Parts: sequence; structure tokens; C-alpha cells
Amino acid sequence: MGVFLRSLSSSDILPLQESTVKAPLSVSSSTEVSEKVHTFLFAGDIMLSRSVGQNIRTSGDFRFPFLLIASTTQAADLAFANLEGPISDRGANQGSIYSFRADPRVVEGLSYAGFDVLSLANNHALDWGPDALSQTADLLHAAGIHTAGAGRNETEANMPVILDLGDMKIGILAYTTLVPESFEARGETPGISHEETALMESAVRALKSNVDFLAVSLHWGNEYETNPNEEQRFIGRALIDAGADLVIGHHPHVIQEVERYKNGWIAYSLGNFIFDQGFSEETMKGSLLRVDVRRAHIENVATDTVYLDNYFRPSLTLQAR
Repeated sequence: MGVFLRSLSSSDILPLQESTVKAPLSVSSSTEVSEKVHTFLFAGDIMLSRSVGQNIRTSGDFRFPFLLIASTTQAADLAFANLEGPISDRGANQGSIYSFRADPRVVEGLSYAGFDVLSLANNHALDWGPDALSQTADLLHAAGIHTAGAGRNETEANMPVILDLGDMKIGILAYTTLVPESFEARGETPGISHEETALMESAVRALKSNVDFLAVSLHWGNEYETNPNEEQRFIGRALIDAGADLVIGHHPHVIQEVERYKNGWIAYSLGNFIFDQGFSEETMKGSLLRVDVRRAHIENVATDTVYLDNYFRPSLTLQAR
């Protein structure tokens, strides 16, 4: 992980631009047309400690990182992101200079922003040990935020999130390919989900029969690489073949391509959503993936570029300097 090195100037930010990827409208019956179109939003990496945490403390407002984007995320039927590092006042630093741990009160900001589901399956989940991971799950669940990909025991870590939206059910699984097997939850020991490709495919097939729409989150790939590697392509396509409708990637901290594969979509990396990596233009922006779904049919897929300001707050527009 890179660290924030200096304050930004206006010359550090790329001009505002958007890239949009649209799927052809699916053929729907007249009954389906009358049903609600649900909008799902998927964001990249959120890290709320280090310089971001200092900015929160200085502002005195735990909603501070989300103030410029909350109206967008709040409006979605589902808002999802990857949470980098525990939210806790427990545990012990496991030794990395890049260990993250955010103040428990940052949950207020995540709740304010309207996040419904957060992936905990990443290489920072155990930065402060199993007690901090368990407290993270407790705090988020108490705030009504679902977690996927890690948990207080093996069952919870591998359990899908299933949300009932009334006219459809959405299922979410989360994994990371970047940690040793020792990070996986075993028995009553906290940890992350089992990430072997065959197990992921099996979980997708089992969940598919119980939901109308299935998304898989993956923390994978190479940091700062703007193109997905062969492992990402292999796993992403295998999960679509197994029945996933959408694969959402993060970890590279830069945006990678969105690919349509057969009847599904793969967003290889959504980049940073909130992160204190001010050393490059690429790490100071991310992609917000919007997916419009009617029943099991994806009707539209689009990406909006989000830009991080001097305080690492995401916005859909450039802010005055």
C-alpha cells in the first residue's frame, strides 16, 4: 500500500470525465415492464484510518468522508463497497507498517452514506487480529449494515448476504485471493471466507437457486496495474459460468476495465472510493458502478468516475481548491 505524501494542488487532478458502459436492454414481458427497476451501486476500496481518520477527527464529524457523495449512495436500492481494515478499539497490530484500524465511530458515516453491504474479505481484515475483526462485524451489524466475506467464525465468514427487496432477492458473496490460508476462518476462529476457486464456484451454484440476482465481490489483482491479470480473468469468468450475474473487483487502487462476459458482467477493479493515496492521479479517483436490474435481468450497466478531493472525499464533480 502506498501512503499519502503531500497535499494536492489543482494540477494533481485529471479533468472531469465519465466513461459509460451500457448493456443492451433485455427483452421483457409486459408484466415485467410494470415492475420496479432496482438500482445497485458498487464502490471500490474504503479506508477510514490513517490520514482519512485524522481528517475525520479534525472535522469533528464522522460523516465527513461521505458528505459529497451521500446523496448518490443513499438513493440506491443497494449500496456496496469493500471496507479496508477493521473498525475497532481492540486487538494488537500484527506488525505491518500498513496496518489499518479505524475509530469505531466511523460506522456513523457508513450508515449515513446508506451502505447496505460491506465486504470484509481483503488483506487488511486481520491487521489488528481476530478480536478487532469480530468487533468490526458486531459494530456494522448493530448499525444494520450487512457484512460478507469474513466473520466471527467459519460459518459466518462463508455465509452469503441475501437481501429481500420485495419483488426480488439479491445474493452477495465476497472473497479475496491475496491472503494465506491461515487467514481463513476455521471453526469458531474469526477470519475470512474460503477462497479456492472450486469452493467459490460451488457457493455460487448453491446460492443461485435461492436468489434472483447474484453478485460476487473479489479482492484480487496487482496493485496500481490498470489491466486485469490472467488470474482475474480466469476466476471472474468461471464465476459467471457458475451462475453469477456480476463480479465486482477491488484492491489494485486504480480503475480497470468493465467486461461483458456471456450473460454477466465483470468489473475488474473499481479503484479507490475513500483512500489516502495522494501520490498519483490514478489513485485519487475511482469508479462507481451502477447496475439497473428488473427481476433477474440487467437492463443497464454504467460507470461514473468519482474524484477524491484534498481530504480524500469522493465526489462526482471536481471541488474548488
